[in-house]
Amino acid sequence: MSVLPTTTRRVEVNSDPVINQRIRARIEQSVQYYAVHPAEVNDRLAELDREWDMERVLEANAATIALGGTLLGLFRHRSFLVLPLAVAGFLLQHALQGWCPPVPFLRRRGVRTAAEIASERAALKSLRGDFAAVERMPNAPERANAAFHAAIV
Repeated sequence: MSVLPTTTRRVEVNSDPVINQRIRARIEQSVQYYAVHPAEVNDRLAELDREWDMERVLEANAATIALGGTLLGLFRHRSFLVLPLAVAGFLLQHALQGWCPPVPFLRRRGVRTAAEIASERAALKSLRGDFAAVERMPNAPERANAAFHAAIV
């Protein structure tokens, strides 16, 4: 058994179950809404394409703090160089464990993982009928090809 959580679920494993449930409920409510309003599914899928997941939010924030700390360290005072060092440690901790100090803050504000966004996307695509063609394919290679194209479009 590994000490490190799996890549796809490491943030959820290290998040408050109440927050995870709130995020899951939001996804479920979204899917229920779009089941009743199918004409709006394409717009929601476009929104999901633009949504920043946890990794992107952490990377952007870390890069901003590291760059700012480096510049302040070079042009103001060397003690600011502790900022890029701390950010690097946080990123390493997040990569290994799926947790670092900003994660609970971001999760409480509704920042989702790529897997959570993908689950809403897959449910909406299913509602839209993107996977219906898969079952109509007569053989495994054609089904596989249809499934692949339905999943990536």
